[in-house]
Amino acid sequence: MSAANCLVTNDWICGEYLRTRSAELTDATLQHVGITVVSVLLGLLVAFPLALLVRARPRLAAPVLGLTTLLYTVPSLAMFSLLLPFFGLSAALVVTGLVLYSLTILVRNILAGLDAVPAETREAARGMGYGGGRLLWEVELPLALPAVMAGVRMATVSTIALTTVGSIVGRGGLGNLIEDALPTFFKAQVLAASVLCVLLAVVADLALLGVQRLLTPWARIRTTRGAV
Repeated sequence: MSAANCLVTNDWICGEYLRTRSAELTDATLQHVGITVVSVLLGLLVAFPLALLVRARPRLAAPVLGLTTLLYTVPSLAMFSLLLPFFGLSAALVVTGLVLYSLTILVRNILAGLDAVPAETREAARGMGYGGGRLLWEVELPLALPAVMAGVRMATVSTIALTTVGSIVGRGGLGNLIEDALPTFFKAQVLAASVLCVLLAVVADLALLGVQRLLTPWARIRTTRGAV
């Protein structure tokens, strides 16, 4: 039986599918990565000011955190349907939905990281003449980076999974391939797109973990000393 016959017999594992559809798989993967990167970056741009606002005005913590949690519980199909009148069938629709989903993770982790900065460290910095802005950027944020990066990692993996739902408007990256394969249950396409989705999540998480270690060398030193 030739390798091409796996397309006829609709096998799960089919090298001929990978060979003949490599360009299609590449395009879908690149779209998936692009949507994920843009969504997480925009999520950070929205989450950071929200976290600072909550930190400056603690009475807003309950409404802000409650709203972001509520948004996260909205089913993805319902979310995209609600956003459809504003953005139409565009990539902006999918990105906006993914940004809203990422907020609960990012805001909470940014707050957790900032709250974990020791009070004595802040006092020492103020004693050295650090103002509010300099204290935030040069002292608090570097110390909060491990928690912030943990949030970015979780948000990224979650976004990679949720991006597939964008296939309902043709902007789902690898989700487009899965949806296209379902009517005929084209097994090789479903498996290839699903495996690529999982690999993207694993690679992204490991890459962000590497970035976190590069940005927080003191954390590695502390861990090494603790092990000794």
